[in-house]
Amino acid sequence: MTPRDWYAAVKTALEFHLRRFGVHWIISLAAIVLIFGGGYALLFAAPASFPQNSIAVVTKGESAAEVARAFGVEHIVAHPLVLRILLRASGQGGNVRTGAYRFITPENALTVAYRLVAGSFGIAPQKITLIEGDTARQMATKIAAVFPEVSESDFLAIAEPYEGYLFPDTYSFAPDASAGDMVAAMRANFNARIAPLMGDITTSGHSLSDIVIMASIVEKEANNPTDMQMVAGILWNRIKLGMPLQVDAVFGYIHDRATYSPSYADLTVDSPYNTYKHVGLPPGPISNPGLNALTAATNPTKTKYLYYLTGKDGLMHYATTYAGQLANENRYLK
Repeated sequence: MTPRDWYAAVKTALEFHLRRFGVHWIISLAAIVLIFGGGYALLFAAPASFPQNSIAVVTKGESAAEVARAFGVEHIVAHPLVLRILLRASGQGGNVRTGAYRFITPENALTVAYRLVAGSFGIAPQKITLIEGDTARQMATKIAAVFPEVSESDFLAIAEPYEGYLFPDTYSFAPDASAGDMVAAMRANFNARIAPLMGDITTSGHSLSDIVIMASIVEKEANNPTDMQMVAGILWNRIKLGMPLQVDAVFGYIHDRATYSPSYADLTVDSPYNTYKHVGLPPGPISNPGLNALTAATNPTKTKYLYYLTGKDGLMHYATTYAGQLANENRYLK
């Protein structure tokens, strides 16, 4: 609906109330002013103290009355009751769009009301970058910092069941985007990115769930596509032989830390994600992997290696035996 259409609808609604229901005198006064033009400046003009180049936030659950009152306190409108009447007459049941609204120059109450109903925020969609290996918890923290109307708890409640399937990328979200909108966009992106790999996943003999779990580990254990494919090949080898994966990255997930070097006590922690204590894949993803990790888990390098480590030189070193792994530790970690 354009502003002109909206103004016409409001005018019609006020005429109807005035003619049919004999509403309260203040509503009648507003209707008369709107319909016949008299006293426009008195009721609809922006206050002299209008806060130019400011941002006003409408929070989730706020009623039209509460918004009108807040906009009066913030000097965006001179008469909160007039704004409330206009919102009620809009045909939207007084509903307003939540989000942040930018007011660059003074605007009359009609324009303010229209923007609240139409969700005309005056703010471009906000970009946010979520990186490969972010967990749902880390995403929640980043999103709440950029979009204050989306709390960490609200996002996490919707996102956490989809851990591993929230594709890390740069997203643009409108100021009124909800946690559900954001998760839906990330899920749709994941589905689009994984689609070209589905044929290979089917022939790999692994389920999509197992591929995503493996990719979430590989994402944390290696830094480039070549090493990711090698690490994936090693970890699939260990699973095939019934060996525990013994990956350190799971402890970051268990303890909710970005990085984590496990202590000897950690190796026996009672968690189904402890891959030193339990054989096979953990019960779910430990991060949200990117395309390189998903590709590596689907198409790993075929190798006889069973061990790997990242040395102080920043490179990965591989071994076929535990003795070889110990030799690599002595050579590259000490």
